Amino acid sequence: MRIDLSGKVFAVTGAAQGIGAATALRLARSGAAVAAIDIDGDGMDRLAGDGISLHQADLGSRTGAHHAVEAVLARHGRIDGLVTAAGGVRGQAGRPLEEIGEDDWRVIFQANVDAAMWSAQAAAPGMKQRGHGRIITISSGAGLRPSLTGIQAYASAKHALVGLTKQLALELGPFGITVNSVAPGFILSNPSTERQWAAFGPERQKAVINGIHMRRLGAAEDIANTVTFLASAEAGWISGQIISVDGGHA
Repeated sequence: MRIDLSGKVFAVTGAAQGIGAATALRLARSGAAVAAIDIDGDGMDRLAGDGISLHQADLGSRTGAHHAVEAVLARHGRIDGLVTAAGGVRGQAGRPLEEIGEDDWRVIFQANVDAAMWSAQAAAPGMKQRGHGRIITISSGAGLRPSLTGIQAYASAKHALVGLTKQLALELGPFGITVNSVAPGFILSNPSTERQWAAFGPERQKAVINGIHMRRLGAAEDIANTVTFLASAEAGWISGQIISVDGGHA
């Protein structure tokens, strides 16, 4: 299937690295104009050109997210689809419950849930007005089961993002807007995931691989391909779904 997104405008958050960067490039290769958004402006430099505009923003607050979407609208005139790939563990590692502070908890929710909520809130009105749109969140296998990271806030935030996805699908469906989520398995997509993988050690790494039907870790491009399908006209009657892209999970 050749997916053609010519004439469409997509905003991709968390675009400086990993899944967000791969998604921005994949959407652009499919013909879309792409607005890449990330707090790490320098990290997005390699995406410049090829129909991709760069927008530095902190999406953890309502004000920051709305300003970012306004900047995209000023540049491109509209947003046909939003991909919320911003998130991650914010440099944290798994620790006992008793050691978790308020800031540890809140920063992960801001990155994974708040950013998606406020970005969707800002982008949805234009989609509703045109009677068409796509919102695709990037959740995680950690949003469906306990997290391999051992980070309480990360598992909780990704579960919350799954709930937000389903709720927005119900609310926005009557306006022609589909809302879905892609839930990746373990992917070496950025320095944080590479550190987590190294910390597992050989025995646990082997156990993780053996728990995947395909017997390999995924790549950011595996997720980007699924996002691009959900962004297409061919996925027009798919909404409220959480698509696990994890190579099969035992």
